[in-house]
Formats: sequence, structure tokens, C-alpha cells
Amino acid sequence: MDLIALISRQIYCNRWLVERQKKLYYVKITAMKLDIEAFLQYLTQNRGYSRNTVAAYRNDLTQMAAFMAAEQAKGIIQSYDELLKSYLLKLREKKYSVATTARKVASARSFFKFMVDSGKMRENPTRNLPSPQVRRRALNFLSPSEYQKLLAEAARLSTPEAKRDVVMLELLYATGLRISELVSLNVKDIDLKQNCVHVSSKRQVPFDQRLSTILGKFLRSDRLDLLYDEKEEALFLNRRGKRLTRQGFWQIVKGYASRAGLSGKVTPQTLRHSFARRKLQSGTELRQLQQLLGHAYISSTRVYKQSALRWG
Repeated sequence: MDLIALISRQIYCNRWLVERQKKLYYVKITAMKLDIEAFLQYLTQNRGYSRNTVAAYRNDLTQMAAFMAAEQAKGIIQSYDELLKSYLLKLREKKYSVATTARKVASARSFFKFMVDSGKMRENPTRNLPSPQVRRRALNFLSPSEYQKLLAEAARLSTPEAKRDVVMLELLYATGLRISELVSLNVKDIDLKQNCVHVSSKRQVPFDQRLSTILGKFLRSDRLDLLYDEKEEALFLNRRGKRLTRQGFWQIVKGYASRAGLSGKVTPQTLRHSFARRKLQSGTELRQLQQLLGHAYISSTRVYKQSALRWG
């Protein structure tokens, strides 16, 4: 075989190998997208994660899969370990915050752990992937007296909106729901027989008889003052009879906090943090608190442990 024929053969073989590798990886990426959907379904049905949490996982994992597909389109075949390290570098190049990068890495870890646990992979490629260290901000809490000051600002008014706000504040303080979960509640999610709120199919948060009485009165009477369409399922309505938004409720709370002299202490998470601290101080186990709060990771719940100890 002459030199030209040999070179031509080598070029053909190289091109064939590259195209074959691309096809093989296309199959892998397609399979990964299906696996991501299976993982998200698992989070929803088996772990009872909220829609917002599952949506965050979807965004993170879709971005990761797209990055891997783009890298492989270059014809450079890499292991999952190499791809994930490159992905982490890309996140840093895009100047994502440390907290966002840490969340995306945590999403990848959970996904690949699911792959190993379900027998679709033998080893977890994130085992050597470094996790960005997040510097946690000091958590804001309200003492019982500060909460009563905040509540009093809403209770001093007699409008339908103010009566609604009192119930929302009481429910937040008693259950530790996220504001997004609170405004997503429908009437059917309040179980007055079992004294609990159904946040998802797998997560129910109990409340006491006092709050049950407050909610019962709200459902029978005060909510109806804001209801224009009997088909409306939302538990908390705005003045137009539609579901109150997260942003709308936060603006309302900021107004009450300002009038109560608590502007610097109240954030969208303050009542949730206060609930968690009270639960730990009353002897609730960390795992149980994790379930009540709907945390995906026990590490998210553990931050309250030191706070509870400091406050005694």
C-alpha cells in the first residue's frame, strides 16, 4: 500500500472513530435526559419534594446535561469525572455565586447517587468533585414577643385583607412553610380533621387546635369576603379574588414589619427560621425537623442546631 493510500485510510478511520464516538455519546446524552426525568419523578413521588424544589433540580440537571452534550459535540470524549470537573470550572467562569454553584453541584451529586442506587451506574462520578464552601449568613429569628408585635400590626385592622394576613402569619409561624408553599396552598390542602396542612403528597405539617379554629373561621367566613369565583381553589386570595403571589405577600409583610419597628429583622425566611429554632428548643429531632421543613439535605437543617444552642 503506497503512502497516499495509507494516509487516506488513516484519515477515514479517524473520521469513522470520531463519528462513532459522537453517536455513542448522543445515545448516552439521550439516555441521561430520560434518567433525569426518572430522577425527578422519584423526587416527586417517593420523596414528596415540592414543585419549586423539583423545578430547581430540573434546571440544574438540564444545564449539566446540555454542557456535557456541547463538550462531546467537539469530538473530545471524556469520562464523567472529567466532564463534571469541566462543568464546575464553567460555572465558576460564568461567575455564579458560591451558593448557586454549591446547589448545582449538590443536584449533580443527588442525581448520580440515584443512578448508582438504581443500578444504572456502578460508581458515582461526583465522589471526587469538590464542593464550594458556602459562607452562611447569620439567620434572623423573631422572639415570641417580636412575633406578637408583627402580628398585632395586621390584627389591628378589620379589612378582609388584614384578616387574611393574620391567618397567613399564624400559619407560617406555626408550620415553617416557605412563602412559596404558603401561597401555593389550595383550600383542600387544609385538613381540619387531622389538624395538618398537606404541602405535598409526601409531606404533611401538623398544627395545634388553636390554629385549627382560626383556619376554620377563615374558611367559613373571612376568605369568602375576597372570593369572587366559587371555582377558585386558592386558599389565600388578593383583593381581586385571585391567588395571592409570593411577591405580593412579601410586600405586605414588609409593611407590617416596618410599622412594628422590625424592618431589619424580618425577611421572607424569618418566620420559617423562627419555627425551626422553636422546634429544636422543644426537643424535636433533627431528622423530624428536616421532614417538617421539606429539606432535601440534612445539612440544610443542621444549621439550625447551632443557632438553637446559642439562643439557649
